[in-house]
Amino acid sequence: MCGRYAASRKPEDLALEFEAVPAAGQAPLAADYNVAPTKDVYVVRHAKERDAEGLPTGGGHRELRAVRWGLVPSWAKDVSVGNRMLNARVESLTEKPAFRKAAATRRCLVPADGWYEWAKRLDSPAKQPYFITPEDGSVLAMAGLWEVWGTGEDRLYTCTVVTAPAVGALAEIHDRMPLVLPRDRWADWLDPAREDVAELAQLTPPEVVAGLELRPVGAAVSNVRNNGPELLARADAVAAPADQPALF
Repeated sequence: MCGRYAASRKPEDLALEFEAVPAAGQAPLAADYNVAPTKDVYVVRHAKERDAEGLPTGGGHRELRAVRWGLVPSWAKDVSVGNRMLNARVESLTEKPAFRKAAATRRCLVPADGWYEWAKRLDSPAKQPYFITPEDGSVLAMAGLWEVWGTGEDRLYTCTVVTAPAVGALAEIHDRMPLVLPRDRWADWLDPAREDVAELAQLTPPEVVAGLELRPVGAAVSNVRNNGPELLARADAVAAPADQPALF
């Protein structure tokens, strides 16, 4: 699953990295080292271009847009349904009504520094948090879906993060992970003309997982009110995950 992550990059840096145009009229989001559900987050999506009368021209471009984390389908009665739509399991993208249409044509990338996961411990009922991040410091692109709810000035843009079975060493911490897409799959995932969702949503390649650092961090990240780069610091003493042999 993905219920918490870090996103500290400036919008202008994300726009450059993803070759995207920032959405007009949006104030920049502050660096957030403890991104939690219902917060505003950045996504990269395919935006249709329109003429002066508001009609589609047939063209489009990548857009960097701030949206709320928690997908609200266009048919929902109110926005509270988004509180339960934080993740979309890759196995049921084309089956669940809440995700089916978005998976077909409204896919996005969710930029992140890395995500947090909690593993069971041998020595304590408390879980050990880990920060999972590229060893080389590059940006992660998590697969996502976006939606728009409401009309006119009351329109609300929202997103969900697609999750998949954990790959490689990540399975030692948790059985699920965000669907992390390598750069060579970004364009296809964003292309609304591609409707072969099963092909687009293949698991994260093992070589991408091999390039991730599984960094144990302190318990402070478990409280959503805590924020700041200190949350990413490596913990000094860590017990082995409960399903792994102790390292002593």
